[in-house]
Amino acid sequence: MIADPILSGLARGWKAIDAAALERDLVLDSDVVVVGSGAGGGVTAEALAQAGLAVIVVEEGPFAGSSDFHMREGEAYGRLYQESAARRTRDHGIAILQGRCVGGSTTVNWTSSFRAPPRTLAHWRSHHGLRSMDEATLAPWFEAMERRLAIAPWPVAPNGNNDALRRGCAALGIPTGTIARNVKGCWNLGYCGMGCPTNAKQSMLVTTIPAALDRGATLVHRARVERLVIERERVVACEARGSAGNGAEPSAHRVRLHARHFVLAAGAIGTPAILLRSRAPDPGLLLGRRTFLHPSVVSAAVMPEAVEGFQGAPQSVYSDHFLETALDGPAGFKLEAAPVHPVLAGITLPGFGAEHGSRMASLAHLHVVIALLRDGFHPDSPGGSVAVRSDGTPVLDYPIPDYLWEGARRAYLEMARIQFAAGARDVMPLHEAASPARSWGEARAAIEALPMETLAARVVSAHVMGGCAMGPDPRRGVVDEAGRHHQLENVSVHDASIFPTSLGANPQLTIYALAARLSAALAGALKA
Repeated sequence: MIADPILSGLARGWKAIDAAALERDLVLDSDVVVVGSGAGGGVTAEALAQAGLAVIVVEEGPFAGSSDFHMREGEAYGRLYQESAARRTRDHGIAILQGRCVGGSTTVNWTSSFRAPPRTLAHWRSHHGLRSMDEATLAPWFEAMERRLAIAPWPVAPNGNNDALRRGCAALGIPTGTIARNVKGCWNLGYCGMGCPTNAKQSMLVTTIPAALDRGATLVHRARVERLVIERERVVACEARGSAGNGAEPSAHRVRLHARHFVLAAGAIGTPAILLRSRAPDPGLLLGRRTFLHPSVVSAAVMPEAVEGFQGAPQSVYSDHFLETALDGPAGFKLEAAPVHPVLAGITLPGFGAEHGSRMASLAHLHVVIALLRDGFHPDSPGGSVAVRSDGTPVLDYPIPDYLWEGARRAYLEMARIQFAAGARDVMPLHEAASPARSWGEARAAIEALPMETLAARVVSAHVMGGCAMGPDPRRGVVDEAGRHHQLENVSVHDASIFPTSLGANPQLTIYALAARLSAALAGALKA
């Protein structure tokens, strides 16, 4: 039986408070409150606790461990994901997968770990004034987090789904690479998205959060932060409320947290929403604006051989060949494989009735490749904006411009070409007007005729960035290059919301490195 480190830690006396089970209101004091326990919050909590500061971590989701992870989609999506894995943009045009549990999305992601692309960093310096965002400055922080989280290229042969991507690209002379993964002793099960049952995934759940708790930090989980209490240019308290079940209904009792400093790491939808609900100063009207996804389109193929994309490392092969375009030119895209689990496939495949059933009957032979569109570098790709509804819950507006639709059509074409080169029996872009094509010529003609519009093409994303952009000028950024809020002297932001554009790569490793760097400087300032 696999030992659950969460149960062991709780037995040792970790200070963990379930806000949804409180019988009365609670008030706590500390040096620092960290809101969010994902990539940014987890790294920050460990660094500040190691510096000897009293830390409280607030997490909206449950404190679930490996003994709770049963590799069942029906359990995991409702318990561990935002909005039960049904979060969508306001127009319902883009599905967004984000974690809502201790460890955040690092607990449920597919482990893909990339350093920030050098071209992205160069753009941030030249167009957004971020002088400290260069490869040489960030390299030690990337190296430190790669060591801390066992990040290295996956040495095991790819599963059938990833190998078909590699094989098709090789046949066409398209270069591919091996994805680095944050795993240690991985069993190669393939159910990373449901929480790792063997504790092999080096998520914040089993690394930085336990380290912070061992150093005396307090974790308040199932607690949704409603607002920061602002007096003049300082935050004097953070107010949260218990969040039971899947988080749809708040519980009765409240938590009020006092601290010298507050770090927001609730993600690029959650962090802007907290500041908006708090009516934080926003003289440049920047808050929640220029929020970016990697809008991703999907192509499915039926292979003659069994692919079994529901087992084995979900992502281990990628191609950046189609990112090698001018940043201000046509939209580039990154190619990766995606796992083919039954529920995820069922809710993504278009069609209904017998047509949908026949596709699901071929699940073991189904090959899936995704194209992650790079956004935010071109004047015609302004991204989206976060707002709060009347009940305070966040929503992302993300209209897809013609610029991105043109990139999506090119991506459909290239993915189909690769899948036929890998031996596909038929290929179908995931689009309501598409049907299976049995040759590249047939697929090309069909894809070129598809109406590229919202709710017709299936668009998904697991990467949310921006909305609290970093910038040295308060007129162009919400936080400065130290992650400190320009108008609130004791607030920092340590998550992907500080990115001024999308990254062009899976963002978790970049969040780790930036959070480590920002946390080291913050710890020094608070200890001075």
